[in-house]
Amino acid sequence: MFTHDTFTNARIRSTTALGTALGRALKRAAVVLAAVLALGATQPAGAQSRLKDIVDVEGVRDNVLVGYGLVVGLNGTGDTINNAPFTQQSLYGMLERLGVNIRGTTLTTKNVAAVMVTATLPPFAAQGTRIDVQVGTLGDAKSLQGGILVGTPLLAPDGDVYAVAQGPVAISGFTAQGAAASVTRGVPTAGRIAAGALVERTVDFRMSDMQALHLALHNPDFTTAKRIADAINAAIGMGTAMAMDPSNVTVNVPAGRKADLVGFMRDIEQLKVAPDNPATVVIDEASGVIVMGENVRINTVAIAQGNLTIKITETPQVSQPGPLSGGTTTTVPRTNIQVDDGQGKKLAILPSGVSLQDLVQSLNALGVSPRDMISILQSIKAAGALQAELKVM
Repeated sequence: MFTHDTFTNARIRSTTALGTALGRALKRAAVVLAAVLALGATQPAGAQSRLKDIVDVEGVRDNVLVGYGLVVGLNGTGDTINNAPFTQQSLYGMLERLGVNIRGTTLTTKNVAAVMVTATLPPFAAQGTRIDVQVGTLGDAKSLQGGILVGTPLLAPDGDVYAVAQGPVAISGFTAQGAAASVTRGVPTAGRIAAGALVERTVDFRMSDMQALHLALHNPDFTTAKRIADAINAAIGMGTAMAMDPSNVTVNVPAGRKADLVGFMRDIEQLKVAPDNPATVVIDEASGVIVMGENVRINTVAIAQGNLTIKITETPQVSQPGPLSGGTTTTVPRTNIQVDDGQGKKLAILPSGVSLQDLVQSLNALGVSPRDMISILQSIKAAGALQAELKVM
């Protein structure tokens, strides 16, 4: 038979077990929280990017290809043969290779155009794969609409043929004309052939032979290079990576990962690093575009902006004489002159170390337009108060 003491002892044991379990859970949560805080403290502030988005691997690169060919099948919009001797000679050579001899014959066709063909051979492109090509005229052809590119070998800078291009040319523009007017939309003398080239030769490059990987930064920076090396060492092991200079980071492939270099690169390129960018102000005077980085700072400076504007308006009036007065009708000039000396503009003081947001707000408070802001930024830089690199495009 259960007594009151039995239930009391059971309740005490249950409460003790619950307290012990809760204490363990709180300790585990505290450990996880401490680990998270420690990890956050080691990560630099700012937006983080994957390594694959901010670096290139040395040797893994595109290769440019170029070729010279003929586009046929044009509807009278091709080269004028008399004005484009290279088109005539190319046409002679192509027909002779096909067994047709027309040397000494006067050609008047306007259905052929000489073109330059360009393409980009991606890294590790296998033989038999297809790549896109771009086509542009060399002579006085009016349009490539409806044209077909005849087989054209594409060469690399080493002189070897790596692909052969052929196919119908697609253009994004057109030309229409009549007896007294014409209209042109886009660029009808340049086009594109999607998957128009067949790769005939591959670039001799094997990653499996590499003992070390060399990462090239898109935007060279000492801090970013060091952060990349630290991130790789933390993920793979100390001594794996070393920042050689602001542009290059060397990664030594561990002995156990050389058999799976692709998997090793997958692990590295997914690491995230916060790139550090210098303080820069970019100005495009042609379009009035201003781009400022978050690290832009200025010293204490006073700014006043105002323009002297003089507006002159001529409003001539006609003076009509009264009836039977014998007078003549004359034009009397009336001139209205308005002067705006910018009295509404005030002098604004920007304290030392203001941020980008404070700078923009202060300039907006003065009613400064983007065009005037360009002059103000250049003046602040000339005064030595703008602590940033000023790039004018």
